[in-house]
Amino acid sequence: MTVLALVNLGAAPAAPNRGESRADRLVAQMTLDEKLSFVHWDYDTKDATAKIFLPGVPRLGIPKVRATDGPAGVTIHRPSVALPAPVGLASSFDASLAEKYGQVLGREGRAFGQDVLFAPMVNNIRVPQAGRNFETFSEDPLLTGRTAAAQIKGIQGQGLMATVKHYAANTQENNRMGVDVKVDERTLQEIELPGFEAAVKAGSASVMCAYPKVNGEPACGNGNLLTDILREQLGFQGWVTSDWMATQSTDALTKGLDQELGIDVAVAIPPGGQVPGGKYFGDTLKKAVTDGAVPVAALDRAVSRIVGQMGRFGLLDEKQPPRPARDVAGGTKVAEEVAESGAVLLRNQDRTLPLDAAATDRLAVIGPTAKTPKVTGLGSSYVIPDAATAPLDAIAKKLRPGAQLSYAEGEDLAGETIPAAALKPAFTGGKVLDPAESGVVYDGTLTVDKAGLYRIAARVTGGNGAIQIDGGEPISIGEVFGKLTSVPLNLTAGTHTVKISAGAVVDQPMTLDLRWVTPAKAQEAIDSAVAAARKASTAVVFAYDDGAEGSDRTSLSLPGRQDELIRAVTAVNPRTVVVLNTGSSITMPWLEGTRAVLDMWYPGQAGAEATADLLFGDAEPGGRLSQTFPASEQATPVAGDPERYPGVNGVVRQSEGIHTGYRWYDHKDVKPLFPFGYGLSYTSFGYENHAVKRTADGFDVDVTVRNTGARAGSDVVQVYLGPSPQLRLDQAEKALAGYQKVRLAPGESRRVRIHVAERALQYWDTTADAWKLAGGRRSVLVGASSGDIRLTAAVAADRPGRTG
Repeated sequence: MTVLALVNLGAAPAAPNRGESRADRLVAQMTLDEKLSFVHWDYDTKDATAKIFLPGVPRLGIPKVRATDGPAGVTIHRPSVALPAPVGLASSFDASLAEKYGQVLGREGRAFGQDVLFAPMVNNIRVPQAGRNFETFSEDPLLTGRTAAAQIKGIQGQGLMATVKHYAANTQENNRMGVDVKVDERTLQEIELPGFEAAVKAGSASVMCAYPKVNGEPACGNGNLLTDILREQLGFQGWVTSDWMATQSTDALTKGLDQELGIDVAVAIPPGGQVPGGKYFGDTLKKAVTDGAVPVAALDRAVSRIVGQMGRFGLLDEKQPPRPARDVAGGTKVAEEVAESGAVLLRNQDRTLPLDAAATDRLAVIGPTAKTPKVTGLGSSYVIPDAATAPLDAIAKKLRPGAQLSYAEGEDLAGETIPAAALKPAFTGGKVLDPAESGVVYDGTLTVDKAGLYRIAARVTGGNGAIQIDGGEPISIGEVFGKLTSVPLNLTAGTHTVKISAGAVVDQPMTLDLRWVTPAKAQEAIDSAVAAARKASTAVVFAYDDGAEGSDRTSLSLPGRQDELIRAVTAVNPRTVVVLNTGSSITMPWLEGTRAVLDMWYPGQAGAEATADLLFGDAEPGGRLSQTFPASEQATPVAGDPERYPGVNGVVRQSEGIHTGYRWYDHKDVKPLFPFGYGLSYTSFGYENHAVKRTADGFDVDVTVRNTGARAGSDVVQVYLGPSPQLRLDQAEKALAGYQKVRLAPGESRRVRIHVAERALQYWDTTADAWKLAGGRRSVLVGASSGDIRLTAAVAADRPGRTG
């Protein structure tokens, strides 16, 4: 039971057109400059609660509008409630929990004075290495769509306007601002767009368009995407804003883009300094409208869409909806519930988990994120939590008096200051920039005596920047990338070039402390961990990765020497449990040496408590994988084909078509490490007595689910649909068509009905530009994952009312 106290605003208004005529009347009274003030976001250098805002038109009773990022917490305010990563939410397979998650975001945003939240992200998990996989939901369009719709209901039910993003085909960070994604219409409609369609149906107030080009046209100036599909096909009534600096032209206004986000400046603007208008939707648009190059009707339409949504959410009313107080305790409770319900138990040999606190006498806890909690991903969604307990401390509270608890870092992240002799010129650290300054803060060389895997670590306050070694891929550093950036790099013996560029925030100087971890120091950390594990009856190793906006992971391996660390620990302690704080799929070359593996994702500010409760059986891991975990880096849908990823000459070709995620593994008969939908429980479940009945709007699957174990627990019953024998097109061997989470006491059974919508029986007909029924007798598969099918039946797709 949640203790979250909610503002009694009810559900978000169901009719998106409410206030539209009033909006038209208001727009008709505006001057040209007033209209232009709505179509590009402004930036406030003084008011921390209104960094991104629209000024409104006070003389017409139109108030200021404030916006913030926030897929996992409201980022405009520090601190705020840090929720688990959205990928963990999706792994709960629980729409009611997604609505609660949205309610926390909605309440936090309103309490912090915000009106618009740039969330949720619904892009398909196509590339396993993609840096923002933690920030989106799933590789499956049905799961993505249901989770997004429920979250939007929760956000907007609190009076905060949601912005679904990034429309569309934004499935990698590598070259995201320059890549041209070539994707066929059927794949776009069946795989990438269902999440956006669900968001539109849920009433999302706005849509954020993406950086990439899609089939040769910028997503933020693509008439097919923004008008033909979004407006005409999906019936979207809100407004479209660009991603930061993603607007590419002034005439994008005529193609369906309503608003530009981003400020084109080379240096930081000091407090109170002049903020330039939109690059394309500011003075450039004003001239285009004045000269007749862009019709004023296009501008009026865009402004009306924005003002119309303001009216829908009561912002034009004389008495605006009240803003609530924060409810940190309630938000934290939901965060813990999501962390537990989305946690996926991947391995549990000999029922090692849950641990028996009374019988655990010597426990070794290993890994840097055991002591410094990994709360959230990095980039624009980075959240500084109200509080976050160290998992080590939460575990200590579970142990009986007298039990021995030891800790070893295992993977040294911070290291030591780089010796002056290794850097030329010398770098002493400390203040590197005055407020609002930017530029190159270091340009020199780093000399290393021995080749090996080093870590380059940076602590930054008051700014953001990037480090380049030998002109390679920039390493992002700064406040939105965590308290410490620590990146492993293979360095040859000799001299390497180092260039650090940065920009300070407007109200404080930027400081930079540059450190490293040498191979010798890294080995010392592993040796200490092995010594601790050897003395313990059980070892718990916390492993992590750093999913981040702006860059993709260079490997599916755990970063640094963590794979080596886990192998070394399991070699001396066969009773080793691994806890993952990761944002997406990883490879696990050490898996067979472990007793148990628990994936906590990035678990939010209550992650330590949730982890400890799960390890010791005070909670049950309720999650199932929302993405496939590959057996190796060479066995993924994009592996071995640079045209698929990362692209060739700036072009990515989604030539796998509809065979993405688990569909590809089925299509190519490749066995993954863990399949989509997989997850173990502390109990067991059986399925029996299934029946399928065709209905006017799809079909129903009835199945009896029984808890056959000795503990209470939850299961996710999954229904997959096989291909149509009548369709002469590529089809998935099976595709998720429905699911339901069910919680049962020991020995309890329940008759569960899972409704499968008509859309599951349809395909996108590219000739008709419409959804069409794929008829014939189709297999219906009921299971616990895409790789664990328990029951089979059939449904006559083209004959409603017939039982299969």
